[in-house]
Amino acid sequence: MTSTSKRSFSKEVGRSALALACAATFFCAREAPLEPEKPLNFVFLLIDDLGWTDVASYGSTLYETPNVDRLAAEGMKFTDAYAAAPVCSPTRASIMSGKYPAHVDVTGIVPGQAKGLALEEVTIAERLKQAGYVSASVGKWHLGREDLYPEKQGFDVNVGGTHIGMVTDFFYPDWKVSRNLKGARGGVPVEGEPGEYLPDRLSLEAVKFIEANKGNPFFLYLTHYAVHTPMQAKEELIAKYRAKVKPEEPQNNPIYAAMIESMDDSVGRVLDKLDQLNLADNTVVIFTSDNGGLATWDDENTPATSNVPLRLGKGFMYEGGIRVPLIVRWPGVVQPGSVSAEPVISADFFPTMLEMAGLQPDPQKPVDGVNLMPALKQARALEREAIYWHYPHYDITDSDPSGAIRAGDYKLIEFFPDGRLELYNLAEDIGETNDLAREMPDKTKELHLKLLAWRQSVGAKLPEPRD
Repeated sequence: MTSTSKRSFSKEVGRSALALACAATFFCAREAPLEPEKPLNFVFLLIDDLGWTDVASYGSTLYETPNVDRLAAEGMKFTDAYAAAPVCSPTRASIMSGKYPAHVDVTGIVPGQAKGLALEEVTIAERLKQAGYVSASVGKWHLGREDLYPEKQGFDVNVGGTHIGMVTDFFYPDWKVSRNLKGARGGVPVEGEPGEYLPDRLSLEAVKFIEANKGNPFFLYLTHYAVHTPMQAKEELIAKYRAKVKPEEPQNNPIYAAMIESMDDSVGRVLDKLDQLNLADNTVVIFTSDNGGLATWDDENTPATSNVPLRLGKGFMYEGGIRVPLIVRWPGVVQPGSVSAEPVISADFFPTMLEMAGLQPDPQKPVDGVNLMPALKQARALEREAIYWHYPHYDITDSDPSGAIRAGDYKLIEFFPDGRLELYNLAEDIGETNDLAREMPDKTKELHLKLLAWRQSVGAKLPEPRD
């Protein structure tokens, strides 16, 4: 029997035994180790508003991210990874469902622009639960009100996940307070110590979950409220970066830099726990963001970060709003320090994780994402013609409702209010400074027709006129 066959066979036996023995309860213990190989664990690290160049391994010279950089050195770094939308909720819906946001009718921010991810959609947590996995959502959810919380969507454990998209305050006890600013800010229902920083608490809860389930196959979805506004960080770290920043550099916000370091510390705590429990070799770690960095404003009316060389940031369909860091570590399968330039998107995680877990896709419930294993194994190019976006909402960043398609090196953006089309060659113009729409009318038409056909195929809704 080949090693691949052994892996598949042992996973199937292990999942069946575990499901019968403990029905996926939180503190379930396995009486004997699975032989010859345990099922994989999954740790999915989702950072809120983290820009493409907001970690050192992606080019930042200000932010210090040794733990994320360690992941990149031990796994694969994707240079052309995309969030499914330029804002958070749609991307999160895509990660959970494996579908484009337009396909699940979560194209905007919950609850203002969309209700949330419907219970009829099958989440990755629900699929993994069927195979005996224990799942925890720790941190931001933002995919609907109480009837759509994580525990209703396949997760066994929910720590701090509600309908809110941003916290009132990052320090305890004020993180529990709700100021209801424009319906966006709210309290996080998690206890802590006086003065404790929320990313620290969430990482503590995450490692508790890992410790409690070290004998079970588990899926940890650690989804930070940071580095989203409000701009708040530990004073000693702010002082550190005030002494380090150079005003002439694009990234020069010391508070945001301090938030980045605390985020990285959280990643380090999780990685250290995996090492301590000898789980690292049997755990896939995925690190990414839900949209581009906030490069237009923050609470002080100054940019949180800069996505240079990308154009603009969160809320916009330009690269700064949708291109994000993505690192995947899978010891023994993914070559350490490898780099992939494959264009990939949030919907791809669902089918990829199923493949990693040895689970078959459900032909009755197809997804839009593609399996990334050929890219992760550096075997061949992905079999996909294009990737798509649909954001039919007026945004607080003053961006216009828009849609986009990327096919090969070319990216077309359609702005809905006036029908304007812009075309860019990303291989030659990553900053999207040279609009080729008039120069290349045939390519512009070709991509626009594909975008129109895709919108029709997923039932995408067009924006209503602005009041």
